[in-house]
Amino acid sequence: MSEANVMNQRIIPPSELIINQDSSIYHIKLREEHIADNVIIVGDQDRVELISSFFDNIEAKIQSREFVTHVGEYKGKRITVMSTGIGTDNIDIAINELDAAVNINLETRQIKETKRKLNIIRIGTSGTLQEDIPVDSYLLSEYGLGLDGLMYHYGFQHSKEEQEIINAYSDQVTQNSNLPSPYIVKASETLFNKLRTPEMHTGITATASGFYGPQGRALRLKPINSILNEELTAFSLNQHRITNFEMETSALFGFGKLLDHNCVTVCAIIANRIRKEYSKDYKKTIKELVEVVIENL
Repeated sequence: MSEANVMNQRIIPPSELIINQDSSIYHIKLREEHIADNVIIVGDQDRVELISSFFDNIEAKIQSREFVTHVGEYKGKRITVMSTGIGTDNIDIAINELDAAVNINLETRQIKETKRKLNIIRIGTSGTLQEDIPVDSYLLSEYGLGLDGLMYHYGFQHSKEEQEIINAYSDQVTQNSNLPSPYIVKASETLFNKLRTPEMHTGITATASGFYGPQGRALRLKPINSILNEELTAFSLNQHRITNFEMETSALFGFGKLLDHNCVTVCAIIANRIRKEYSKDYKKTIKELVEVVIENL
């Protein structure tokens, strides 16, 4: 019997798959009927209400911890929007549980033979590492560069194309043996092409495991690699460059690849780390970006 068949036939124990009394999955508190084929994820809880304000109708509102979910419809398209909180650790919870809710029978605790493939779009905020990308512009991530190490817990392996970029990164950017090895994952080409508009910048999005030291910010503590940002800005391989820093994309793309979901990230650029500029009204930029995404979804 193949390993896949063994996995499908096993019964997942209660300690590994925790189900609430209302038959929803543990952290995000959702059941399959709450999860549309199109799922928008955001870090900020308040952004869920912003997005659902565009909906023609809202059929459900659910909250558990930082995971706030609204389910509704926009111009005939059913959409689930959910907040994840900040960081790849929260993405680990959010995407594993979204997938489990649609691809595991929560009554029998067995993996379903027929799987649902979700479109998962992260709408976020980010700081750019390139001087020519202005504040209040939009950036669609073609790759997620993981500086967090999360995907290695799942036996992630690079494609040939991804490995070439990682090899170039290792040649150009200072490595530290105390930090996880970087990995890189390509976005869903289907969603990338569907959501791309002429005004959007594209590039490699670096995903950090924190906001301060891991992104080169120094307050009272100095990062190990004090020239990380300069090296990321200077990175180049053919047409590829590292355009921005945030905290979720590499994990999202990794789970998309391993679990067979379409995943993409589009961010409002609210800071330019090179120019030391910050948006004067980033909420307006985000609202405009939300409208662009749901129109093209």
